[in-house]
Amino acid sequence: MSDQGAGPTSSLAPPPPSGPPPKMTNRGRSADPISSSNSDSTDMPEFEPFGVPGPRGLSPLSALRGCQKAARGEIIQMRPQFMKAATGVFVILSFVPLSEFLDISSVDMMKGPDESNKKQHRTAMFNSDYLIVRRGQEFQVRISFNRPYKPATDTFAVEFVIGSSPQYSKGTYIPVFPTKERQSSWEGRVVDAADLTVTMGVTPAANCIVGKYHMYVAVKTPFGIRRTRWDKSQDLYVLFNPWGPDDAVFLDDESERQECVMTEMGIIYHGSYDDIAERNWNYGQFNYGVLDACLYIMDRSDMPITNRGDPMKVTRKASAMLNSRDDDGVLVGNWSGDYTYGVAPTSWTGSTDILLTYASSKMPVSFAQCWVYAAVFNTFLRCLGIPSRVVTNFFSAHDNDGNLKTDIILDESGRIDRVRTRDTIWNYHCWNECYMSRPDLPTGFGGWQVVDATPQETSDGMYRCGPASVQAIKHGHICFPFDAAFVFAEVNSDVVFYTRSKDGSLEPVKVNRTHVGRMVLTKTPGDVTRRDITDQYKFPEGSTEERTVLEKAEQYGCGRDKSDLPEADVDLVLPAMEISVGDDFELSLEFVNRSGERRTVDAYINGSVVYYTGVTSSEFLFSNPTVTIEPNKSEKGVLICFLTGGNLKKACFCTLIITCYCFWHPTNSAGFSLIPGNSSLTWTEYFIPQRAGSSRLMASLDCPALRQVYGTAPVTIGDRSL
Repeated sequence: MSDQGAGPTSSLAPPPPSGPPPKMTNRGRSADPISSSNSDSTDMPEFEPFGVPGPRGLSPLSALRGCQKAARGEIIQMRPQFMKAATGVFVILSFVPLSEFLDISSVDMMKGPDESNKKQHRTAMFNSDYLIVRRGQEFQVRISFNRPYKPATDTFAVEFVIGSSPQYSKGTYIPVFPTKERQSSWEGRVVDAADLTVTMGVTPAANCIVGKYHMYVAVKTPFGIRRTRWDKSQDLYVLFNPWGPDDAVFLDDESERQECVMTEMGIIYHGSYDDIAERNWNYGQFNYGVLDACLYIMDRSDMPITNRGDPMKVTRKASAMLNSRDDDGVLVGNWSGDYTYGVAPTSWTGSTDILLTYASSKMPVSFAQCWVYAAVFNTFLRCLGIPSRVVTNFFSAHDNDGNLKTDIILDESGRIDRVRTRDTIWNYHCWNECYMSRPDLPTGFGGWQVVDATPQETSDGMYRCGPASVQAIKHGHICFPFDAAFVFAEVNSDVVFYTRSKDGSLEPVKVNRTHVGRMVLTKTPGDVTRRDITDQYKFPEGSTEERTVLEKAEQYGCGRDKSDLPEADVDLVLPAMEISVGDDFELSLEFVNRSGERRTVDAYINGSVVYYTGVTSSEFLFSNPTVTIEPNKSEKGVLICFLTGGNLKKACFCTLIITCYCFWHPTNSAGFSLIPGNSSLTWTEYFIPQRAGSSRLMASLDCPALRQVYGTAPVTIGDRSL
């Protein structure tokens, strides 16, 4: 039979597989899965036999029975004795009860707020029933045995476990021994031994993993290791330690440590450069549930447990997780003005409700703007023991295209081309500084680092920023990780105005080199005043040091505009005005001719509603008058009247929120459907203080027509024991 004339045959593609996709497993691999959840853990066995498995391993039945009897103390020690007889050798076994070996009766974590552990570790303010300690510093555990401890013959260890697959080599399983001859990465020693009780001192490594550990006490017997059952009351939290000289977050300034770690009440600055306002904020890092919520944030990010001892990795991961743009993080940003389906950013007065809501609902919380991101991030950092503070940069540039300049494009009529102008200048922008060493950078670039959770631009594919060394920013090392170039532009960017012709060409018409980064503020340690830290980010404008820094930044790709534009000899003077909400006003413009010749000015006057981020909401006025000014004279020929319409005089639904940070349940709110104009409202709320000391009471009134109405009052809580 011939194949001639037979055409090629096509085989059909196999049908796609049905059912759910297969799950990723580690079957067939020698490596264990990466542990990325602090809440997942593996219980350690109560008994680990020393027996050597046979060709088929340990007998399951005998191993089970042995473990059960060992856990109950019923296994007996077998002492062989050999005897010779005519027929051979006989083995006679004598039995000794296992009860003669060391056994654990109880374990005391010494975790009371008045006991030494929490006092010495400065964690007594945490509203938690667990022991909370700081790494690199000794804490004590009191262990009671069934008989006096004999160092010469008895062997025991205190074991600490974190994560689902504990391993000694990865620092997730740490046995701590009481003798100098045998030590692990965590040091141990016997502080005191009296009768049946041994007090053991444990010093976690200064670079150990930060998180929640399970603790066990294990005793060696001739047959295996016996250990206590897991008891959640014996869990402990290990935090970063800014008081520890060997810790990466060590801060050698007690006033800064008290402010940037221990202080719960803060002030965030906002407004404009020449009209600075204050917003009080309750960080609440010691409130009930906040520490667990912070650990949940790292769990939610799938951050490997082994990375959680490095403050650089922790802060970078948290910078992404505090916003919800790409990873279902904590906060949803909203700058639109419409907050119907959430809480207005101006309504928040503290971080506790935000963090607890996120941890319980497992969903992002609505809504936030830059100061809310910075405030909640500050709570996260202080709660874990990383020194941090909220910083406000006035006239902060947002470099959208990465050229380290702020490009403003004008059309032929003088209007800003909103389509082609992507860069913006925020009236103010809040970010965080955290204190840590930077072993990945040259010496001298540790210390304060910029981290920013507000989603502006992506970094390594995610919306995050930092940590970027403040010293690197000041000295122009914009090539250093992470995101130093972006932060450098926020405080040093040139503002370049271009006119765009019909053929699309751009011509610079004005360059302002001093507008951006006008002032950088933070709260003064131990006080309620503001502290100007602009000199930590940049040298004085026009100084020799500044020129050197800019030249260095140019070597790393900073494109500065070097256009030599003629200096204008006609100035426009805008009067300073204070206007109440709801009032009409008029604006008078003055043109001043500083030359000896007559000048004719074609003016472009634009009035827009602009968000504090520099984004225009709507334009309500555009005028282009022509003004003639005589030599060395001024002209006030333009008057503009604004009418508000009186919308704020209408009644609206309002929410009144009262907060005080010294209470366990610090925030209460009430809604009022109608508050008539020119009326007053009185509301009484009762609290039960839990801590003595000075505090502040905050009240916030919020409604769609009227935002940012705050009030504060100092409160002193007395100590009833005195």
